[in-house]
Amino acid sequence: MDQKLPNAQTVLILGIISVVGTCCCTGLIGIICGLIGLSKYKNDKLLYDKNPSQYSDYGNLNTGRILCIIGLSLGALQVIYMVFILATVGWDGYMEQMRDISKMGRG
Repeated sequence: MDQKLPNAQTVLILGIISVVGTCCCTGLIGIICGLIGLSKYKNDKLLYDKNPSQYSDYGNLNTGRILCIIGLSLGALQVIYMVFILATVGWDGYMEQMRDISKMGRG
């Protein structure tokens, strides 16, 4: 009798949010969702390893894990970049760059 792993769907959703959240928002969303997803993956992986024939959705769990790792990596890179920018040009220089980019986008 096949059953679903308890957190496979959650890990997959957290992985998707981690990647999308990093691209659309700050890197912190990707880091937080990625870490939570990897933690839930670990718990389900232990269940799966005890009796692999009992569970049917290991593919979703593994895909979620990969997405969490990607989101975590992208989030960490974005945070490192932000720290670098703030350390080199400061907050005022960063805001000035954002205003210049905004003006260029308007035409």
